[in-house]
Amino acid sequence: MSDAPAIVWLRQDLRLGDNPALRAAIETKRPLVLLYVLDDETPGRWRLGGASRWWLHKSLSALGADVEKRGARLVLRKGAAAKVLPNLVKEIGAGAVFWNRCYEAYAIARDKALKEKLSADGLEVQSFNGALLNEPWVVKTKTGEPYKVFTPYWRAARQVAERRAPLPTPKKLNGYAGDVASERLADWKLSPTMPNWAAGFEDEWKPGEAGALAALRLFIKDRLRDYPEARDTMGVHGTSRLSAHLHFGEISPAQVRAAIESAIHDAPALQRGADKFMTEIGWREFSTNLLFHWPTLPEANWRDNFDAFPWRDDAKALRAWRRGQTGYPIVDAAMRELWISGTMHNRARMIAASFLIKHLLIDWRHGEAWFWDTLLDADLANNAASWQWVAGSGADASPYFRIFNPITQGERYDAEGAYVRKWLPELANLPDDVIHRPWEADAATLRKAGVELDVTYPAPIVDHTAARARALEAFATLSSVG
Repeated sequence: MSDAPAIVWLRQDLRLGDNPALRAAIETKRPLVLLYVLDDETPGRWRLGGASRWWLHKSLSALGADVEKRGARLVLRKGAAAKVLPNLVKEIGAGAVFWNRCYEAYAIARDKALKEKLSADGLEVQSFNGALLNEPWVVKTKTGEPYKVFTPYWRAARQVAERRAPLPTPKKLNGYAGDVASERLADWKLSPTMPNWAAGFEDEWKPGEAGALAALRLFIKDRLRDYPEARDTMGVHGTSRLSAHLHFGEISPAQVRAAIESAIHDAPALQRGADKFMTEIGWREFSTNLLFHWPTLPEANWRDNFDAFPWRDDAKALRAWRRGQTGYPIVDAAMRELWISGTMHNRARMIAASFLIKHLLIDWRHGEAWFWDTLLDADLANNAASWQWVAGSGADASPYFRIFNPITQGERYDAEGAYVRKWLPELANLPDDVIHRPWEADAATLRKAGVELDVTYPAPIVDHTAARARALEAFATLSSVG
């Protein structure tokens, strides 16, 4: 029946603009029900982390308001989506269901089963690409294999990328007029209260589609030109700050690309910055490509020779790393930034991850799990691929002998100590020449700065030179480490 409602099942596409599933549903002329399901029955340990839940609350609140302004409503249900969606279909007598695709293995299996069941029941069921420039099965080598190295992947991806214009934001929605039960967002308790460890997020972020579009405009206007250099300068906002917006689908890569190409048309000098930034979008696509073709990426070493790596079981060192108490200011500032703001500077992520894996010899999966819970932009593909890249166990990985020196990294990318001073106020009064190595400061300098090692700030928990030698020795035990 053409007047039977259509359900738009929203997942990681919390936006109205450039939403292929929503557009297809609108074109059926059916009354619409927009549905979000909080599915905490994700297999394994990958249910939404704490920081992601805070963002989700804000994003759903913003989306719900946008939907209501246009004449419809956002229906919230909690439970296993494989049960919730068919139940809603029966409740309202839906005639069609639309969604944008996800690429995690469990989501693919669930969505395939749902599509088969609903189609067998006589419903129109369609899924779309709403999250990527290229879906994982599109970009293949000449032999039909998935790419394992980024550079040739991105070269091929740019050649085959679908060049569609972003879909417009609907001005009105034909909302379903019948009664549909919806849970209250507040009852999901996605945001922490006692204690409110997310208090620092409020001033930093504006989740939602409007916030995403505003962040993109600001980036293009103020940061795109200098992005290749500024992205590595710690202590300043030199990046796009779009990663969480992209993960939750508040903005699409197609919208980002279109906006940047429009800006280049008006200001050709932005081309260099645009090329570098789109390469970072490419790494996001590459990570999803890896997860799709190697679905065990979040749990298992991509290179199986790493299964024999002699990881250390050191709960005390892991706790010091999580709390930003390693004694290396650039590492500790990164970990404090993560806890307070829900994000971490791009360069700092590599330094902090390298320190955990190579200085402390702690399994990368511990870092991956911590980032999953504390990052606002926690994305299964990006998180897993990035941690394995640093460890050397992943595809197109960093060489095992690349061990970041946290002292020289700090001195190079935070030369004036602005980043450390912001996140480690206990070191704020140290002079620039020792702020990244406070244990080398003389007693008078420490006293003047109000720093007492192992009292107000810890001494290093490992010696860099000794830790580097230990790491190289451990990596040398592996076969084919090159």
